[in-house]
Amino acid sequence: MSPRAFVPEALTTAQVEQLVDAARWAPSASNKQPWHFAYALRGDANWEAFSNIPNEFNRRWCLNAGALIVLLSDTEASPGKHSFDAGCAWGYLALEAHAMGLATHAMGGFSADEARQVLGLPANLVPEVVIAVGLRADAATLPDDLREREVPSGRKSLDEVLSAGALQTAA
Repeated sequence: MSPRAFVPEALTTAQVEQLVDAARWAPSASNKQPWHFAYALRGDANWEAFSNIPNEFNRRWCLNAGALIVLLSDTEASPGKHSFDAGCAWGYLALEAHAMGLATHAMGGFSADEARQVLGLPANLVPEVVIAVGLRADAATLPDDLREREVPSGRKSLDEVLSAGALQTAA
């Protein structure tokens, strides 16, 4: 689940380092590890600039998180596979967060241009997602329209995502 309700309490640098240390062990094509994580802790010197990266809808809830992390991928380190590999690293980070008792929510709703400006990115680094991380709060802390969405999303059935041999497509 990707919750939107977060306790407005900063994470520590040590917590973010533990998350990214887990992510750095993710497999990658030719071991290129084409990812980089840039972060701001709630209330630190970088927080205000990072808070402008998510879109307006996501800012409604993500600014309560303890940290915002921008996941970048390097197109030069791993042409054609950089996004896939960065996604795997994100998965490892999410699993570590869960093990630490933290919640995560990766957002596709953000401004890549704003991320480029805030982070001073060279052309080869692509902002993939912005990740809100923190302690999960009660859904009652959210506005009504978001509170209704604070439930686990349904999943496709196994037969929709798995096939033995050739895909069976509808004619």
